[in-house]
Amino acid sequence: MQSNKPLTLKKVASILNVSTATISNAFNRPDQLSARLRERILSECERLGYHGPNLAARSLRKGESGVIGVLLTDSLAYHFTDAVANQFLQGISEVLEKNNKQLLMLSGCSSGQIATGIEALPDGFIIYGTQDHNPLFERIIRQNKPIVTVDFDSPDYPSVNIDNHAAAFEIANHLLAQSVDTLAILGLRLIHSDRVCRITQDELYDQSESVSRRRLDAYIEAIKNNNLDIDAERIWHIPLNLYEQAKQAAKEALTSLPRVNGIICMSDTIALAVLSVAQELNISVPQDLKVIGFDDIPEAKRATPPLTTVCQGSKLKGQLAAEALLDKHQNTTKLMVPTELVIRKSC
Repeated sequence: MQSNKPLTLKKVASILNVSTATISNAFNRPDQLSARLRERILSECERLGYHGPNLAARSLRKGESGVIGVLLTDSLAYHFTDAVANQFLQGISEVLEKNNKQLLMLSGCSSGQIATGIEALPDGFIIYGTQDHNPLFERIIRQNKPIVTVDFDSPDYPSVNIDNHAAAFEIANHLLAQSVDTLAILGLRLIHSDRVCRITQDELYDQSESVSRRRLDAYIEAIKNNNLDIDAERIWHIPLNLYEQAKQAAKEALTSLPRVNGIICMSDTIALAVLSVAQELNISVPQDLKVIGFDDIPEAKRATPPLTTVCQGSKLKGQLAAEALLDKHQNTTKLMVPTELVIRKSC
């Protein structure tokens, strides 16, 4: 009766009458064997139904897997559609490939509640965005593996950030210098709600260290410094950085009275939705409405008109995060990536 147990490296080596090192080299280090011997080994392994050394078992023996994990804030599907996340992950991937490392993406949404054990595989983790009350993040921390945080700071780990307050303050001042006096702010993740909505006066003064709150605080500070004011009902919360959600908020903002002549957007995706709605409503940008974004995604400079925004170097952030994680000697590195105000025709 044939056993259902999976074949081990040791068992296959015994059957083929070769060393375990020969089997391992055939799969992982082909330069260590002649082409003829490697072809024979792989052919025999295929006949036996053996598909190579177990990665998890090998990582236990070696103490490393060669895999780096990236824990995301939202679902994997969302991050594949988000231009900022795309640039960030591209930066990580370039560094990992140069160092012969693999990438494992982990979702930080509700599916992370289920303990699968997959978080045991990576040698270290890049944590992208805040992970409040995320059980998966808590399990990662308990492993005591190297961690680098991005877009939030922790006293216990290296981090890669931008000065969100300074960048938002600078671009808001640029907008306010253009004779803008009636404003709306289209924010991102300002409150805990999955609906596109205006925030309340109480929510306006919520104390938080999130990226969105730092930007919002800077916008309001710049508005006050220019002797203007903005009510909470002129500030919209958009749950996710999605174009359709942004269009809903943009339509509400551009059809409210008195009509705004300046819109501050917390992302380029939101700002692009504003440009689209303004065109539908025959509102001329920048003559009748000035619009600013944040991120400098590739679509920003191709928009009509091209979008004034903040370049936050998302790809560079990914590169620096990966380099910091692989450099085991920089355990307390706090990197601040410079931003740039990119002035184009929308403002």
